Amino acid sequence: MSRSVRYTMSPLLASKTPVWRSKFIVAMVALGFVALGARASYVQIINNSFFQRQGEVRFARTLELPANRGRILDRNGFILASSVPAASIWAIPEDVEQATPEARAELKQLAGLLGMPYASLTAKLADEDKTFVWLQRQLDWDVGQKIAALKIKGIYQRKEYKREYPEGEAAAHVVGFTNVEDKGQEGMELAFNDLLAGKSGSRRVIKDRMGRVVEGVGEDLLPVDGRDMQLSIDSKVQFFAYQKLRDQVIANKAKAGSVVVLDAITGEVLALANYPSFVPDKRRNLSGEQLRNRALTDTFEPGSTMKPFTIGLALNSGRVKPSTLVDTTPGRLTITGSTISDTHNYGVLTVEGVIQKSSNVGTTKIAMQMPAREMWETFSAAGFGQKPQLSFPGVVSGKLRPYKSWRPIEQATMSYGYGLSASLFQMARSYTVFAHNGQIIPATMLKTDVPAVGVPVFSQRTADEVRKMLQMAAGPGGTGQKAQTLGYSVGGKSGTARKQVGKGYSTTKYRAWFTGMAPIDKPRIIVAVMVDEPSNGVIYGGAVAAPVFSEVVQQTLRLMGVQPDMAVKPQIVADAVEEPL
Repeated sequence: MSRSVRYTMSPLLASKTPVWRSKFIVAMVALGFVALGARASYVQIINNSFFQRQGEVRFARTLELPANRGRILDRNGFILASSVPAASIWAIPEDVEQATPEARAELKQLAGLLGMPYASLTAKLADEDKTFVWLQRQLDWDVGQKIAALKIKGIYQRKEYKREYPEGEAAAHVVGFTNVEDKGQEGMELAFNDLLAGKSGSRRVIKDRMGRVVEGVGEDLLPVDGRDMQLSIDSKVQFFAYQKLRDQVIANKAKAGSVVVLDAITGEVLALANYPSFVPDKRRNLSGEQLRNRALTDTFEPGSTMKPFTIGLALNSGRVKPSTLVDTTPGRLTITGSTISDTHNYGVLTVEGVIQKSSNVGTTKIAMQMPAREMWETFSAAGFGQKPQLSFPGVVSGKLRPYKSWRPIEQATMSYGYGLSASLFQMARSYTVFAHNGQIIPATMLKTDVPAVGVPVFSQRTADEVRKMLQMAAGPGGTGQKAQTLGYSVGGKSGTARKQVGKGYSTTKYRAWFTGMAPIDKPRIIVAVMVDEPSNGVIYGGAVAAPVFSEVVQQTLRLMGVQPDMAVKPQIVADAVEEPL
């Protein structure tokens, strides 16, 4: 017979429970609900902005919508720089599978498409704590499509733009280049970055933990593409000038070289080339020697190319005429203990002959008739010692000391180009004085069809007289005979100078240059050429730089449609006069 259990007999149930205990428990439960309600109200109503921000930090993203960078065009509309779509590859390392043989095989394919060793790829994916890592920026778009076709988990890509430079190394120092963020770093890309870059847009989105876009938030801000810009450069002239300069530098075993071509009417820069150069969109292992825009950044003592300005001042002031006789005997002149020499004893020369033979003694005798202040004012008016107003990075001013500090020997040496310094670009622009009716004109890298407005330095008569002397200097008996060009009359001045080494001058290192214009009666172009440290047995500007001038002049005038003004071949004789050092 079963026994019934009497629960009331349990000591626990039989004990009396205090009334306050049950009330306390109910009160605590109620207080918990109140706390939860207060916390919910605080999160949802009072301080909801903070938590919304935290959520956005974790899941909301602002995607940049890149603007298409503007193109850089030459004067004829040919492309010098343009942007093309590119794929930039990134990864979430913790999501990339690497353990299985199949996964490793896929990653090896990926490494091949990225153009990197498999070990380098796995090293980038090694840190699984990272949620983002770039694998490769700005790959060709078709390569990006091949990577997308692999469908590797954790590997993603972003559409960007990269720059292409069709003219390559020929126009590298003019156009410059951008970095991977599409910002200008050198050349016109840097000088006009704000104009070319445009303004990026943006898109607000929500992403999941895999980096996938779930939904858009708000309205998209569309990008504003950059503007195209048209340079004064003629890509055909640029390429030809670079090619001839490069060949001459190599042939003469020189260190470097530069060439500048100016339109003598508008002041437009038709070509500006340097060698050595670089390919703008392939810049690995670049050196400073390749990047330097020597035509604008390097200064040197211009030597004999300054003589036309000294003679021009003497003519303009009425102190001499082209036919005035100057006795250079015996080919040497001593001033305050220092001796100035010519390569030969030319005896008595006319002022025209002083330029034709490039006589240091003759130039000095004429210069010492004039106050130092007048020479300084003329040199300054021709742009020496002043920074050219050119929209281009790295332009230098050169050096021209105040005339009050000139000693007699310094005035003498400055008259034939020692004791001051200038860039090749300054030399080219200064010769607009003789090509543009005695006026110096501003230079520009942007296309313009308006003739430049110049500032008078000499009278038109003086400019015409000096131009005739420059023609003689480039003709039979002159120092620049190799500057003559088939079909076109030319005029110009060669120069050769020892390079400064410390406080003295080297006896083995020289710079050779030639600056001139064509056609001589109505100049259309000015060409300046410099070859640095020729070392193949020939050092003189008339032999090293003048041939580049000749070829560039002929090709440029032909491309410009300028009619030949000479029906005979240039007269070049074997025993060309050498300019004194």
